[in-house]
Amino acid sequence: MQEENSPQAFWERHYQGVSPKSSGRPSAVLTNFVAQRQPQRALELGCAKGDDAVWLAGQGWQVTAVDVSQTALDYARRNAEAAGVEGRISFAKHDLSQSFPAGEFELVCAVFLESPVEFSRIKVLRRAAEAVARKGLLIIASHGSIAPWSWAEPDTEFPAAEEVLKDLDLESSGWKEVFVGPSLRQATGPGGQTAQVTDTLVILERI
Repeated sequence: MQEENSPQAFWERHYQGVSPKSSGRPSAVLTNFVAQRQPQRALELGCAKGDDAVWLAGQGWQVTAVDVSQTALDYARRNAEAAGVEGRISFAKHDLSQSFPAGEFELVCAVFLESPVEFSRIKVLRRAAEAVARKGLLIIASHGSIAPWSWAEPDTEFPAAEEVLKDLDLESSGWKEVFVGPSLRQATGPGGQTAQVTDTLVILERI
């Protein structure tokens, strides 16, 4: 049985109330930092409706895409089938606070892996770093500001990229900083409205 305020229960309610259709747009951080890399094995944490997983598979990556919501995974699988890339994506349900995909990956993405309900995010991000293969890339994208249609409180404080990096507590000699800092992005809301928002990016390459 799901606890009413657990991440699984929250995200199930969320995805049951939204359209199953893909936006058709990958995250900007992927197109900016991944498009030129050699496709190998990728892990996406919190795949939602599959926009990023489908794009990565279309670029030639073999993707493991996980989410805590079975509804989200069902949507993502259908969107992958519609795009003709389902053979390059393995979908799996994980509450990342309790379980984590096995193996190493040349790309590990945690793009907006955030939750309004209690979630041990830093613990999960540290585990994500452990899953990065040598010469692989770790991408952590967090919200640095909110759009007008966001459910976050207007006075929400967002940690800087440097704080996120510090909290990861990684051995500096084992990683190269590719980009650590804020990045502006044009966001599109559920009704097609747009707004400029700030993302907080931590992008590291394992040495």
